[in-house]
Amino acid sequence: MTVPLALMGLLDREPSYGYDLKRDYDTYFGRGKPLPFGQVYSTLGRLARDGKVTAGQSEPGDGPDRKRYTITPLGKQEVKVWLAEPVAAEPFLQTVLFTKVVLALMLGHDAERYLVTQRATHMRRMRELSEIKRGGALVDALLADHALFHLDADLRWIDLTTARLGALAETVRRA
Repeated sequence: MTVPLALMGLLDREPSYGYDLKRDYDTYFGRGKPLPFGQVYSTLGRLARDGKVTAGQSEPGDGPDRKRYTITPLGKQEVKVWLAEPVAAEPFLQTVLFTKVVLALMLGHDAERYLVTQRATHMRRMRELSEIKRGGALVDALLADHALFHLDADLRWIDLTTARLGALAETVRRA
């Protein structure tokens, strides 16, 4: 996720203080990985420098002075273009899983044991995500579904690779 575009999207909805932007970001996009305050304000500073947001005058509050940020027409246009672009499919035919299996075979390690361990790790995460779906809000359920579908694809790949491990080992030895 691109933090600057997400923050600009939140500002496109309504002008906000940095604290409110962080809260909204964490609520919708920061599941399990909240955005640090420092990153919010440094990102807003860069966006202001680039003419994509403006910072209002400092206002006194309960704590430090606050500034209300507003998106500019340039920022609105960037968000509009970004939202219309599809997310690119994974461009490379290389993954960490594949790299570890091939290197394990090359180095004489137990690639099958690695695949079994990886399968167990994926299954454990799938159980955690399923629990999140049962007790969570719609946003949590949709995010969990996305992750579950990716884990399911990995599990199918792990099963296929385990079935073909002997042939892959032979290919690696010949190379």
